[in-house]
Amino acid sequence: MRRTSRKKRSTLANRAIAASAALILGGGGLVAVNVYASAGEGPSGSPPTRTQNAAGRQMSTIDCPEAVNGLPEVPDEARGEVDRELAAMDTQITDAYRQFADRKEQIARDPGLAENSVLGPLRSKRTASLDRIGIAIGRVGERPAGLESLAGCSLRADDNRPGNGGDNGGGDGGQDDGQGQDPGGQDPGGQDPGQGGDPGQDQGQGQGGNGPVAADFVDIQSVQPNVDRPRQRRGASRGTFTTDCGRNENGKFNPDNVIVAPGVSNGAHHMHDYIGNQANDAFASDDDLADGATTCRNQGDRSTYYWPVLRLQNGQDERDVDADGGGRDQNVGEIQTPSEVTLKFVGSPVGRVTAMPRFLRIITGDAKAFTNGDANANASWSCTGFEDRQLTDKYPICPEGSQVVRTFAFQNCWDGQNADSANHRTHVAFAQENGRCPNGFRAVPQLVQRIVYDVPPGPGFAVDSFPEQLHKPITDHGDFINVFDDRLMKKMVRCINDGRRCR
Repeated sequence: MRRTSRKKRSTLANRAIAASAALILGGGGLVAVNVYASAGEGPSGSPPTRTQNAAGRQMSTIDCPEAVNGLPEVPDEARGEVDRELAAMDTQITDAYRQFADRKEQIARDPGLAENSVLGPLRSKRTASLDRIGIAIGRVGERPAGLESLAGCSLRADDNRPGNGGDNGGGDGGQDDGQGQDPGGQDPGGQDPGQGGDPGQDQGQGQGGNGPVAADFVDIQSVQPNVDRPRQRRGASRGTFTTDCGRNENGKFNPDNVIVAPGVSNGAHHMHDYIGNQANDAFASDDDLADGATTCRNQGDRSTYYWPVLRLQNGQDERDVDADGGGRDQNVGEIQTPSEVTLKFVGSPVGRVTAMPRFLRIITGDAKAFTNGDANANASWSCTGFEDRQLTDKYPICPEGSQVVRTFAFQNCWDGQNADSANHRTHVAFAQENGRCPNGFRAVPQLVQRIVYDVPPGPGFAVDSFPEQLHKPITDHGDFINVFDDRLMKKMVRCINDGRRCR
């Protein structure tokens, strides 16, 4: 695939996220210290099949309950089948979104068409998948009741679109905080983000026609500093361990997600950058990862690090324009190779850390945060020179000479038993506000991932997303599988606990 690096300014705009993840500059790294809710604590989803046709609001996407959040603990014997059905439900939403997008103008004139052509058929397919999930769990345990309540979806507006009011659909809750306003004399609402001058494209709707919109961007210089420094207590583990795994210069991409949708091609419906382990695709087993080649300089690190690609919205097509995860899923534009990637593991502000188990899987952020709400969101956007200002639900517009920065601070507490969980979240957690892990969890080295892009000035870029998530910045997320060998993991833990800086 063609991968370009463009100079000048990029835009960052994001309010520090829900219930706050304070990203703190200190000890050479950014550290997330506040609490994020687990997946099961997110919103229960939309009521069954309604069109939300408020006067003057244009429906922009499909909103479905996150089925995995409504499941009980899934027995190991059923997990493979359940994961495949959950992935199938994502594909059902993607297909329904295409139907909706193709008929949006007709639906606006005749709201009943939404039920007949989009929401009704989608509900039927989801009901069948949920029934199969119940059967799979029931074979090896107690069949869960009430799954059918998760079948209904609705249409919703993108409240960042002009004319839809000021409420932010990504979980802003109407809070302004000085970051959702017209940035200091600039008028991003009057710009056409990333249209590349192509008159055939829909104004303000991104190259793929489904976002981002101009209101998804803000001038980073209009954002007030919002990053607090961590309070390091006596006994804190102050060291850092940095691993160098490159920037995906060799162009490893795929739209799989071996954590969430193992054994399912195109399980993510968006393209990922991969660094580290080169054996990673939907079908990679732990043995495959253990034996895989790595781009990491230290061959003891065969971990896999991946995240959605960033694309320029400049009217240019990438080679995946007709491929799954790319153009078929409305992810278009030139994929950008980062100018810099830093992978740093940091310690606990209140005590020592313990080793991660091999093959520990961690997802941080929520790829569906636009419709799910911000309970699991963990996006942090900024600009070089302005990283004391972190944004969650906006992309930044960076000044001349500054570059766009995405930062992911991963969960830093582990339940001491499981390398994964049915919803891929509850086996790990963020430390509480006092820096301590929740009861029953232990502190592990925290991965802090910093990805920098040299892109042209203005709001002309977007992160890949599920089509119905409209390329919102709040949907940014990162994935990690620990494949450090035991010797190197022990070295990392010693380094962090001894307060040293190691590479």
